[in-house]
Amino acid sequence: MPTLDCRGLACPAPVLKTRDHIEQTGDASFEVRVDNDAATQNVSRFLAGQGYSAAVSGQAPDVTITAEKTGPPTAPATDPADLTCETPAGGRKVMVLIGADRLGRGDDDLGRGLVKNFILTLPEMGPDLWRLVFVNSGVKLSLEGSPALEDIQALERSGVSVLVCGTCLNYFKVMDQKRVGETTNMLDIVTSMQLADKVISI
Repeated sequence: MPTLDCRGLACPAPVLKTRDHIEQTGDASFEVRVDNDAATQNVSRFLAGQGYSAAVSGQAPDVTITAEKTGPPTAPATDPADLTCETPAGGRKVMVLIGADRLGRGDDDLGRGLVKNFILTLPEMGPDLWRLVFVNSGVKLSLEGSPALEDIQALERSGVSVLVCGTCLNYFKVMDQKRVGETTNMLDIVTSMQLADKVISI
């Protein structure tokens, strides 16, 4: 069975390598080896969108994902996050990129309170609010115990897409503490920016 060795590759390289393999070979079955949980989740999610089952064995730093073709693709091969959402009822797609667990500079306690209030107020955007993306220390807002966790979960339940950077979760060693959103990679984030009508970065 063909095997792609993606160990040691930084996000989003494992997804890109998997995509290229499918496009170039059309193999109905193959294996992908990765070395971290973020890559495991990202590759498995991408495979599902391409009509493959993804059986995971082993554990980091040596995980094997066995891909078996089960049906037609449900997402474009260039779009690992399945970003084919319809335009919101409001007519625009607004993406909010949150790159820190506090807002502004100066007093950290004030900054943490401000970012919580910012997220609490996001529903005021109405149906235009399409996607929240958390990167760097912003991923800490998605964790168990985060003061903003319930507000983010409520947004997700309302239909807002929530993506959380897997590389960042791995860096802070908090992957197992994430309680909201999909673990994502830089390709998903860049594609989100391309699809969004407006990007707000804080």
